[in-house]
Amino acid sequence: MRTERIKTDVLIIGGGTAGCFAAYVIGQKSHKKVLIAEKANIKRSGCLAAGVNALNAYITEGRVPQDYVDYAKKDAHGIVREDLLLTMSERLNHVTKVMEDLGLVILKDEKGKYVARGNRNIKINGENMKPILAKAAAEQENVTVLNHVNITDYKTEKGKITGAVGFSVNEDIFYDIDAEAVLCATGGAAGLYRPNNPGFSRHKMWYPPFNTGAGYAMGLLSGAEMTTFEMRFIALRCKDTIAPTGTIAQGVGARQVNAHGDIYETKYGLTTSQRVYGTVMENREGKGPCYLRTEGISKEQEQDLYKAYLNMAPSQTLKWMEAGKGPSEENVEIEGTEPYIVGGHTASGYWVDNNRATTIEGLYAAGDVAGGCPQKYVTGALAEGEIAAEAILEYLDSRDDRAVTENKKELSEIAAAKKSEYEAHLNAPRSLMNAEQLEEAMQKIMDQYAGGIGTDYRYSETSLAKADEKIAALLPVVDTLAASDTYELMQIYELRERLIVCRAVIAHLAARKETRWHSFGENTDYPEQSEDWMKYVNSRMENGKIRILYRDLITKESVDSNTAAKGAGER
Repeated sequence: MRTERIKTDVLIIGGGTAGCFAAYVIGQKSHKKVLIAEKANIKRSGCLAAGVNALNAYITEGRVPQDYVDYAKKDAHGIVREDLLLTMSERLNHVTKVMEDLGLVILKDEKGKYVARGNRNIKINGENMKPILAKAAAEQENVTVLNHVNITDYKTEKGKITGAVGFSVNEDIFYDIDAEAVLCATGGAAGLYRPNNPGFSRHKMWYPPFNTGAGYAMGLLSGAEMTTFEMRFIALRCKDTIAPTGTIAQGVGARQVNAHGDIYETKYGLTTSQRVYGTVMENREGKGPCYLRTEGISKEQEQDLYKAYLNMAPSQTLKWMEAGKGPSEENVEIEGTEPYIVGGHTASGYWVDNNRATTIEGLYAAGDVAGGCPQKYVTGALAEGEIAAEAILEYLDSRDDRAVTENKKELSEIAAAKKSEYEAHLNAPRSLMNAEQLEEAMQKIMDQYAGGIGTDYRYSETSLAKADEKIAALLPVVDTLAASDTYELMQIYELRERLIVCRAVIAHLAARKETRWHSFGENTDYPEQSEDWMKYVNSRMENGKIRILYRDLITKESVDSNTAAKGAGER
């Protein structure tokens, strides 16, 4: 592989919502050199790739940021970082205005006010939101974009970040990047579990299938502290298309009903996890299939739904058109997805302080990869990108010593070893298995033993132990895989990332001995919620093993940025 060495002030890994906005903010506020390394192309990468029809995190008229904190805390049954939620919530409306000024169309009423959808949402025409954001970032004079570059590992020295390494997915190029600060904005993890749809359609899922948990894996391998991986996210979605249901539930007030037409949502509760739980239970009791009751909505409402889904999930509109029956004539069938690990909807991710600094000096995290702060959605990711960007500038300005002073000609030991590892895969003889086959094996293991769709999200201590044993056995096989080009090499490293995250998820599920979020995880050994577990389950990888740490809750009364770094109880 040809080597390219790059020196920058700030490296942003991941050009999605948080990464692009952070680059834009740094470009607006300083002359520091910024490099965005993106596996795909920032114009249409990440969770915003297909667009979105509403901003689900906004402080509507008559509400205050603390109201949003309280909502997110209730939805997560108390396991949140209230300090992080508040600092995010205080910026939601500000970042929305920035996006509007950049060209995002936000719907307004006859009085010129934003059109609300529920208590915390506003309607937008957001099909082109990501291109708008990508353009704003790329146009900054001090921002450089490296598209189609897959970053696989951090470089660290004495607990401090010094850069990262990776490779081009299109050419035989090895990248060795030196940076004084790094922002991880790679998103969460999809594809750990067997998905709803098989074969060719397996990537028709709720979360981007290209988000592999890369940032989580890099953090774990570098010894960063992680949090709350056991709070998995299972989305309630339209069957087959896996399109969002909130657009229907909130847009036309559709209720969840079973096959007999009985409304069941109030029977189980209205938090995000409880809506999934009710659907699972009704099906298990033979009362399914379950639906969102849309029969009888007006033709105007139906047209609004067609347009709304074209802004975000056009497959749902196409399904209605192909069937010749719209939602006004036929209820919309719903189902739960496979579990995902994502810090934008739940609290999974890096353990960070109020500046979104991780436990590795100079490394920051924002968006879906940052833990403790659920219900971020798009605007929350923007807010965290801005918080991290401002903190990085302050960090760089306050440093007396500079980790990167010159562009060394020789590769560091870390970089040289990683380049050799890449080349070993590229030069290896064709292996008996490939990454796709191993991925299917991984998904089957996680589905059967670690609480996937096939077991109605249920698991036990015994089954988790079996899952860990089997997942651990797959990791050495990854080292033997051959790649004919760098695209196949990327697939090998995506598999490695997922397997590492799987081991962390299994450890977290085993460590929380209760069932706090029904359907996000059903622990059959501990089927009830327990106040003894009002605490964070954190972890750190040491010598290849996941070590569990417990931390006390950070509440509104104890909000202090220093608190986050103190008082861990370890096992």
